[in-house]
Amino acid sequence: MQFEVNRDDFHDTRVAKTAANMNTHELRPGQIRLAVERFALTTNNITYAVAGDMLDYWGFFPTAENATNSDDGARWGRIPAMGLGSVAESAHPDIAVGGRYFGFYPMAPDVVIDAAPNAGAFRDVSPHRAEHAATYTDFRDVTTDVMFRPEQADEYLLLWGVFMTSFLIDDYLAENNFLGASQTLVTSASSKTSICLAQCLAQRDGHRSIGLTSARNRSFVEGLGLYDEVITYDEVDQLDATVPSALVDMAGSASVRSAVHTHFDDALKVSLTVGATHWQDAGGQNGGALPGPTPEFFFAPGQSAKRAGDWGQSELDARIARSFHRLLDNTDRWLTVEHRNGADGVESAYRSLLEGNATPDIGYVVAIHEDPLS
Repeated sequence: MQFEVNRDDFHDTRVAKTAANMNTHELRPGQIRLAVERFALTTNNITYAVAGDMLDYWGFFPTAENATNSDDGARWGRIPAMGLGSVAESAHPDIAVGGRYFGFYPMAPDVVIDAAPNAGAFRDVSPHRAEHAATYTDFRDVTTDVMFRPEQADEYLLLWGVFMTSFLIDDYLAENNFLGASQTLVTSASSKTSICLAQCLAQRDGHRSIGLTSARNRSFVEGLGLYDEVITYDEVDQLDATVPSALVDMAGSASVRSAVHTHFDDALKVSLTVGATHWQDAGGQNGGALPGPTPEFFFAPGQSAKRAGDWGQSELDARIARSFHRLLDNTDRWLTVEHRNGADGVESAYRSLLEGNATPDIGYVVAIHEDPLS
């Protein structure tokens, strides 16, 4: 079975039966079958749906209906999720059954991929993945991954992928001297990606971070102790408009983005678009009509490839690991893992995130099979 979403109406979902379930699909040479143990569901997954066509997130695990409407008139798609799995069956001579691997998985009990070994473990080299960055196609052996702590496997799933994005945003801004900005505004300040970014920014001496959040989440964000200042979205006009500023937009709200651009105008030095936690308000004024800089989408794999070239992959991994472990050391102060199981568990967690009902202190870790997670 596969959890699928109507690409034209994210509230419309289904659990579809597939021909690739365990032991029903014969592997071709070079293929492996991965049994999906668990995966994280965060607002990042909602961003994958919102940006699905633009960045081909729907192409990670395509359905036969991706390009055309199905019999019921819907275009069904599979949102990828960061998860853990193991090789349950292998038709590749160099990839053995067993192990435990982190990577992008469908919300399903298993998945078949065309595999090729690499330094971390192996990569999905299926034809439909040819244009995707290595960040999205690699599977990592967690037994040799310096980022992974077995006792914090759930926290790893919830935070590793978004932390890497945040680390690279911080690195990009710092490498470019924050484009002349002395403070960075971060929208959706309670989201896990924003929290990760706030920790990275907190290590930058002399640079301020301002978290923008809803009134409901203000006390939570203030309690993190990571931002130099926390304001609600309706308080943007109270900030000093002459201070050179950067915007990292995790919310994707057209009205919030417009408010920041209008208030700071030319004092806004850079506007990076990263997420879409406020996906319902994603329309409206386009970037070219806004005062100040044109918003630009931040592509984390590009900065990762650049730094791997600058420093070497091992040094990049070491720097990320040191910073990531600093985050993990403090997650017990603000993060509670909530396990969900089965198709109903996936559905309930997904809807909580989609409809903005999830509280920022909760992290959903889900298994689509019925065996209880611990």
